Formats: sequence, structure tokens, C-alpha cells
Amino acid sequence: MAQVTSAEPVLLMAHEPDIFPDVPGPVALTLSGHTHGGQVRLFGKTPVVPSRYGSRYVYGHIVEEDRHLIVSSGSGYSGWPIRFGTKSEIVVIDLGKDRPK
Repeated sequence: MAQVTSAEPVLLMAHEPDIFPDVPGPVALTLSGHTHGGQVRLFGKTPVVPSRYGSRYVYGHIVEEDRHLIVSSGSGYSGWPIRFGTKSEIVVIDLGKDRPK
């Protein structure tokens, strides 16, 4: 990975979230997909996740050691053309300083 020499926040976009444990501290936010939210979810469990970390990074906003990861379920699928128990989504993230009141 390239070395960050600025104090500015860094945004990392990585196709799959498995890189997250190795992301250095200067990276404020990592954005990923790849897992499709598990694609199939039964009784609150995701039986198959294409990640060496299982369901740890399958979906959502994850915070570890003051580092943030957002994993989108995306709008497609991988392998079998099926989705069950997971919604397709397109995530909009507002990185502006002003927040709605």
C-alpha cells in the first residue's frame, strides 16, 4: 500500500472487504462490496459468504479500532442468480461537513 503523508482523511475503495484488517490507521473510511450481503439469508444467518472472515464483514457499517468500513450488498449477485433475505441496494454516502438538522 502507498504511504500516506498528509493529515487529510483518506478514503479507500476496495472490491472485497477482506483487506480491512490490514488497512493502516490514516484510512478514515473503507468502502467495499463483493459479499452481496451474503446473497442468501435464512433465519438471520448467512450460510455462505465469499470471505475468509465469514460473516464478520458481510454487510453494513463496521467499526474496528477507530477505522470504519461500509460494505454494500450491491444490486447484483454472484454465482447462482438468486437473492433471498437480502435486499439489493445502492448506497449514497454524504461526506460533507454539513449535516441535515
